[in-house]
Amino acid sequence: MNQSSKQYDQTDQLCATTLRMLAVDAVQQANSGHPGLPLGVADIVTVLYTRFLKHNPNSPAWPDRDRFVLSAGHGSALLYALLHATGYPLTLEDVKNFRQWGSHTAGHPEYDLRLGIELTTGPLGQGVSTAVGMALAERWLAARFNKSDFPVVDHYTYVVASDGDLMEGISHEACSLAGHLGLGKLIVFWDDNNISIDGNITASSSTNVPARFEAYGWQTLSVDGHDMQAIDEAIRAAQAETERPTLIACKTHIGYGSPLQDTPKVHGSPLGDDGLAATKEHFGWPVEPRFHFPEEAKQRFAEVKTDGAARQNEWEAMLGNYRKEHPELATAWDEFAAGKLPANWQAALHDFTGDKPIATRVTSGTVLDALVPQIPTLLGGSADLTGSNKTKAAGAEPIQRDNYGGSYIHYGIREHGMGAVMNGLALHGLRPFGGTFLVFANHMLPAIRQAAMMDIPVVYVFTHDSIGLGEDGPTHQPVETLTMLRSLPNLVTLRPADGNETAQAWKIALQRQGPTALALTRQNLPQITPVDNGTAQGAYVLAEPKWVEPEVALIATGSEVELAMGAKTALADDGIAARVVSMPSWELFDAQSEEYRQSVLPPDMPRVAIETGSSLAWARYLGNAGAMIGLDHFGASAPYETVYEKFGFSVENIVKITRELLGK
Repeated sequence: MNQSSKQYDQTDQLCATTLRMLAVDAVQQANSGHPGLPLGVADIVTVLYTRFLKHNPNSPAWPDRDRFVLSAGHGSALLYALLHATGYPLTLEDVKNFRQWGSHTAGHPEYDLRLGIELTTGPLGQGVSTAVGMALAERWLAARFNKSDFPVVDHYTYVVASDGDLMEGISHEACSLAGHLGLGKLIVFWDDNNISIDGNITASSSTNVPARFEAYGWQTLSVDGHDMQAIDEAIRAAQAETERPTLIACKTHIGYGSPLQDTPKVHGSPLGDDGLAATKEHFGWPVEPRFHFPEEAKQRFAEVKTDGAARQNEWEAMLGNYRKEHPELATAWDEFAAGKLPANWQAALHDFTGDKPIATRVTSGTVLDALVPQIPTLLGGSADLTGSNKTKAAGAEPIQRDNYGGSYIHYGIREHGMGAVMNGLALHGLRPFGGTFLVFANHMLPAIRQAAMMDIPVVYVFTHDSIGLGEDGPTHQPVETLTMLRSLPNLVTLRPADGNETAQAWKIALQRQGPTALALTRQNLPQITPVDNGTAQGAYVLAEPKWVEPEVALIATGSEVELAMGAKTALADDGIAARVVSMPSWELFDAQSEEYRQSVLPPDMPRVAIETGSSLAWARYLGNAGAMIGLDHFGASAPYETVYEKFGFSVENIVKITRELLGK
């Protein structure tokens, strides 16, 4: 049963102490880790998990569970102790193997829903910002599926955030958006202990954090973070506020009860044998054996699992009645819960064959106009570049606090925050995409990296992808960014050459489990690829010489494929037979069989690669005899046609370089 109305007693304190000791024992055994936060925050999470959190350790993926985010991921030992104690399938051996090879208990939490770990945290600020997306997803799903007497979606998102989380710039972006949208079911516990690695927080910050959050439109509360009853009352006050997210400033002592209490050293260093013994003595805990788990605490924690199962059973019963009263919505809910896209959604993809020249950012917008009405969970947005990114589908309504059921998010000029919020939406089962200029991918790289690590389906619509941006000049012309994105494991980057490749790129992105980046042009491009092209293979033969075997391969991506096609024609006039290979995605091409890759790029065929970006990593595709027309310096401000010509991206220069390569 839910015990939130009961007074706190010695057993509750015993539970908190158990969590503290399991955590510090794990850190000591690993001789590595952060004991300060577990000692300081144990009271808060004990109250939350045993009295308030709606969850079922026997069913970690229950859709209507409350979400818990340890944004201060360095305190992971506390989370592992908590998950083990409350009955998730994380064993005591897992806790003992903290930070060891092959363990489930990494130094910072890594997304594993089976174990109750809701997301990968580590870089400070990411967790609390991703939680904003989770809370927004809850509101969107509630607006879509809930009916009177049927709150199918009705849960909270709770966060433990450190001083560091709230100092990171991303937290300003995301938390400002949370206040603007009125995400009343987002509750953040701020571990207000005044200590960072360099010492007292006053050395680097004099920010009035509650005032800052009040300015964002949050409710702010303040409690003693070691007073369970006060924490309980604050949570109830936070739940009662439905129009604003809540920040609960919890005044705590880092390293509480240890000889290093209130010092920076306890943040990231084990207590040592003597310090551990002294800490246990402070709490009246036996020094040996380590990983002691009193039976009384086990029994109290076991009630969490019993309560969670009962609450899920109640929800399942309600869902059964919901199916009878609202069968169509119930079917849609089942499809969403199963992660399925609607049947025949691909039929909506446009065939651009024969269409006029048009920018791939515009063809992407045309694709979205067709797909968004077909796929309700496809939520778009832009970092204040909607008209440029073409991410707002025709008829899409913006999501606002009075209309959570819209399909478009105005993120404002908050690229990094947008990346994290999209991660939270994806973790909730939605299919988010968001747009900005490709050069601003640098602003959101940490969030993109998190999506790649978690293998979640986020789509990045990066427009204005090259020196083709023209007059805005080198500050806005990405030359290094494609290489940066391609270097990220598990991210697929696609740079389509025209409308049909763009349509296929969206098809690939929506069929993937992991994240996908689309690099799209500002300038118009002709329609040169067939509707059934080889984008899914990453690279394919787009054009071959007639009657003769090719003696050179021209490899190009995106807007440069047009130039390669022009160069093929010009080379033919000179008696040189060239093959044109369109390579929209390195990652997808590298995933093909060796036989396929060699059929596209035979090992003995000379190659010329053309791309308006860094040549740094192109050597892998140039073979033993190859040349690269790239851009290893910043761009320039001028009409894009002039910039292309001046930097050697012309049919004439491709022909010249190819002839030199072949010695003709």
